[in-house]
Amino acid sequence: MIEAKQLHRSYKIGPKLIEVLHGIDLHIAAGESVFLCGPSGAGKTTLLYTLAGLERPQSGSVFISGTDLYSLGGRAQAAFRNRHVGYIFQNYLLLPELTAWENVMVPGAIGGADTREAAMKALERVGLADRAEHLPAELSGGEQQRVAIARAVAGKPSVLFADEPTGNLDTRNSDEVMDLLLGLARENGTTLVVVTHNPALADRGDRQLWIRDGEITERD
Repeated sequence: MIEAKQLHRSYKIGPKLIEVLHGIDLHIAAGESVFLCGPSGAGKTTLLYTLAGLERPQSGSVFISGTDLYSLGGRAQAAFRNRHVGYIFQNYLLLPELTAWENVMVPGAIGGADTREAAMKALERVGLADRAEHLPAELSGGEQQRVAIARAVAGKPSVLFADEPTGNLDTRNSDEVMDLLLGLARENGTTLVVVTHNPALADRGDRQLWIRDGEITERD
């Protein structure tokens, strides 16, 4: 499902060059739930963005379902992500002027599809059908994250990336959101890749990949 080969990514901070990804290789099978862990600043989010096609590596390749993501042109890559990839951001990134239902419809609308029915079904699945016409400011943090999950899964992507999806939530809401994510992934056969700093949450996945000093180690 996801294969990365020799990923390199570095940033220049003043005169200093910081190498965040140091020739990373990894393979994630279809339907797996994998958690990316590591200390703060280790490069977890950089790796997630790179795997998802949101941040181009300086060298290396990422394959999703056999497609070489970074060999595609800009429009083709965006279209591929729209069809096959869902992404959940830590800070939700909901459009404040749109209702929950409208926010969930956005990715499908970008792809030119009528997603009203699929968006409502996704909201029903995350338990927010009764909040569909509410603006993000009228929702709690946990509800906003559920809307973000509904938006990511409404198009039934083959792979779902989540960056610290419980980072802004209390323990109860964190557990509920992770239950929801893992349940949706299993129901739909979706490959799930999650960045988390929480070891208890990471233990719930099929595998843990730890990034430290720009390299990956594996923990079952």
